[in-house]
Amino acid sequence: MEVKEFDTVLLKDGRKASIMEAFENKVFIADVGSSPKDWETIDITIDDIEKVL
Repeated sequence: MEVKEFDTVLLKDGRKASIMEAFENKVFIADVGSSPKDWETIDITIDDIEKVL
């Protein structure tokens, strides 16, 4: 699976995340949440991602 910057992905825990930065398609900085009020920026790995939406 190839994940690129600005892709929306489904995480294995059921949350949707927007990829903000991608490092060698292994480690990512992503924003999760439904609106700017509850966005959280998290670090994830390719193993945390179920699929690209």
